[in-house]
Formats: sequence, C-alpha cells, structure tokens
Amino acid sequence: MVVFQKPKSLTDAELHYCPGCTHGIIHRLVAEAIDTLGVEGKTIGVAPVGCAVMAYNYFACDMVEAAHGRAPAVATGLKRSLPENVIFTYQGDGDLASIGMAETVHAATRNENITVIFVNNAIYGMTGGQMAPTSLPGQVTQTSPYGRDVTVAGYPIRVCEMLAKLDGPEFIARVAVNNVKNVKAAGKTILKAFQNQIEGKGFSLVEVVSSCPTNWGMTPVKALEWVENNMIPYYPLGVYKDRSAEVTEQ
Repeated sequence: MVVFQKPKSLTDAELHYCPGCTHGIIHRLVAEAIDTLGVEGKTIGVAPVGCAVMAYNYFACDMVEAAHGRAPAVATGLKRSLPENVIFTYQGDGDLASIGMAETVHAATRNENITVIFVNNAIYGMTGGQMAPTSLPGQVTQTSPYGRDVTVAGYPIRVCEMLAKLDGPEFIARVAVNNVKNVKAAGKTILKAFQNQIEGKGFSLVEVVSSCPTNWGMTPVKALEWVENNMIPYYPLGVYKDRSAEVTEQ
C-alpha cells in the first residue's frame, strides 16, 4: 500500500530552492490539485521572473515563461485562444504586486477564467533580498537596513483585500504553509481555485503566505515562527471574496 508519493504532475528534477523555502510545498499543492482533477494533459502553467523562474523544470504539464510581471497577460492570451485548457500562473510578490500589479488588477476586473497562485514572502528573494511591496513596516531588508519606513516607502500592499473590492473576480483567498494545519487548508483552497476555472466561474487568486529563511537571515524553523508571529497578523488568512458562496447565501 502506497502511503505517500510524489504527485504525478511534478517532474523528478531536483528543486533549486534554498533550504527551508516553502516554494517546494506550494509546488506540491498545485501538482496535487492538478492530479486530483485529472487535467495534467491540458494544463498550461505560466512561470514568473523571480525565485520560481525555473518552475517549468518542476511541473510535468506544459509551461510558458513570461516576462517579469506579465504572467496574467500571458495567461489571458492562452486561455482566450485555448479555452478548453486549464491555465495557471505561479508568481511571487515582486513579480505580481510590483511590476505586474496592473496585469493582475485588470485580469481580475475582467474576471479572466484563470487561476493565479501568488507567493508572498515579503521580500525580493532571487535578486538578493530587497524590500518588496509586501515587506512589513519596520522589516529589515537589503534596501531598508533600518527597517521599512512607511513615511518614505509607504505601507505594504494587501493584495487580497484590494482585489476583493473589485466587482470582477470570482474567488480571492489567502492561505499559509507554515504548519501542517495550514498546509492542508491551503491545499483545499488551491484545489477550489482550479475547480472554479474548470467550471467556468472566472478569476481565482490564492495568496500563499510564505517564508524566505535566506534573505530574512533566519533558520528555517525561526522563519516559520516569523510567519506565524509577524506575517499572518498583518496578512490575515481567509476567503476574501467568493461570488458563488455569496449567491448561495442569497
């Protein structure tokens, strides 16, 4: 009897991520959703610029590489030209919430029938640990060595709260992968986001609160504790918009 195995929608390639990075967990959850729905053969993922730039090596489905921040625009083109395919983007906070914010907002407000996986680790990971749009007030980064000063850099962008105010999107939710309970909940939420697309409901975004031990200057264990004690209080978990549930309640 098989108790635990690698999802079929992941390749055998060795992950390049830093020790303790939670990208590997999130990759697995996405792959499990694809396996559960049986759509690997018609799924196309859009890889970002950032730590997950080589996601095309890890997912067994077809993958397209997008320019920095342009994944929602590329995904829109793919879905409109191949409406029977399942299209998802996998993006970090620098990619989605900074240079790609316009593409994110407009894809959401048009309710494009795509699934967006948004990894928020509050920092620019691949390029050395600069302050990101999601870096917390007072957070020390390479470009904010004395902590993020909100009087100069402004406040972090809460993507879910912002997108949930739009009329367009179908489903907006925030999850985390810092403990077993949250990982299980994250898997169910990601599965729902893919199911929404298959049912033709429209734009679904799942923000995953993540850790970056290397650029935070912490051990993997301390980084997960920092997620619990600092990130989740600022970025509360939960469903921020679910139009189907709203209709059901009415």
